[in-house]
Amino acid sequence: MKLNERKIKILEAIITDYIATAEPVGSRTIARKYDLGISPATIRNEMSDLEEMGLIEQPHTSAGRIPSETGYRMYVDNMMHSRELTSDEVEFLKNAISLNVNRVEYLMQQTARALSMLTSYTTVVTEPKSTKVKIRHIQLVPIDSSAVAAVVVTDSKTIKNHIIKVKSVPDMEGLYNISNEINNIIRDYSLEDIDREAAANLINRFTDYKELIAKVFKAIISTVQQEEDVHLYTSGVRNLLGFPEFSDIQKARNIFQAFEEKDMLITLLGKGDDTSADKIQILIGGENKMEELKDCSIVKANYRFGDNSMGKIGIIGPTRMNYSQTVSVLDEIIKKLNSIIDAMLYNGDDGGYDG
Repeated sequence: MKLNERKIKILEAIITDYIATAEPVGSRTIARKYDLGISPATIRNEMSDLEEMGLIEQPHTSAGRIPSETGYRMYVDNMMHSRELTSDEVEFLKNAISLNVNRVEYLMQQTARALSMLTSYTTVVTEPKSTKVKIRHIQLVPIDSSAVAAVVVTDSKTIKNHIIKVKSVPDMEGLYNISNEINNIIRDYSLEDIDREAAANLINRFTDYKELIAKVFKAIISTVQQEEDVHLYTSGVRNLLGFPEFSDIQKARNIFQAFEEKDMLITLLGKGDDTSADKIQILIGGENKMEELKDCSIVKANYRFGDNSMGKIGIIGPTRMNYSQTVSVLDEIIKKLNSIIDAMLYNGDDGGYDG
C-alpha cells in the first residue's frame, strides 16, 4: 500500500496532536484542527490504511489512534521539520552554560541541568574520556624495607601513586632496572596492547621480586581502569513521572531502576570508542534495547574534548516526545559545549580535568 501525500498529512497530524495532548486522535479532531480539505469519513478510511500499514495503533476499541513506533520512525526520518530555537530558549542556554566554569565536572552538571529544564525530559551526560588510555611511564621509589611507591603516568597526564607492600624491596639500582624493564613492556601501550608473555618472563627473570612485579602490574591495570571509568551526570529523572504514560506504578519503578544501572545507561549512550556517532541519533521505544526504558525514546550525540577525548549526551523522554524541539536544543547545546571546551583548551585551562 502506498503512503501518498494525504496519508502523510494525516499521519503527521496524528503525531503532532498526540505529542501535544497524550490523547488518542480521532478523525473528527483531525478534520476540525487540521485544514486538510477532506471529510471525517475520508480521514477514517485513510486512518484504517495507516493502521494496516503499522504506522498507527488503536489502544481501545472506541478510541482514536496513536502513532506506533514505526510511525514515529517514519516521522523522524522523513517528515520532521527543523525547528529554530525561540529567543527565550537561546537566552536560557546562554545563561545556563557559561564560560565561568572552573571544572569539567561542573560544566557537565550545568549541561545536564539545562537540558532537563529546557526540554522537561531526563538527561544523561558523560564526562569526556580518552577513547583508549595509554601508559606513558612508571617509576618505582623505595619507601622503607617493606614498601615501594609505584608512580604511574598516563598519556592524559594523570599521575597515580600506589603504595605496594612486599616482603622484599630491591635496592635503588634494582628498582631502577625493574622500572626500565617494565617501561619497555608498557610504554605507549593500552592494556590490550601490553605483551603479557613479556610481562610473565619479566616476573620469572627477577625471581626474588616476583611479588613486587606482579603487584606493580596490578597497579598499572588499576590506574587505567580508574581513568577509563565513565563519570555519569543525570538530571530531571522525576520529569518522566510527570507524563501520563508513566503514571502506572510499575512503569515508574522501571524508570527509577533504569537510572540506577550506570553500566546500562553508558551502553545506551554508546561505547566510549564509538566515534562514528557524530550526528544526532534518535532511538525510539524498543530500539534502545533497555527493557526498563522500552516506553521511552532517546535523542543522543557526542561532544569532543580536544582531539582524543569525547563525551556523550542523551535526552530521554516518552516515545511521544517533541522530537523536533529536542533535536534543536541538543544541536545547539553541543555547539555551545564544544565552543566552551575549545576556549578552555585554548586558554590552557583544562578546568581541573585529569581524565
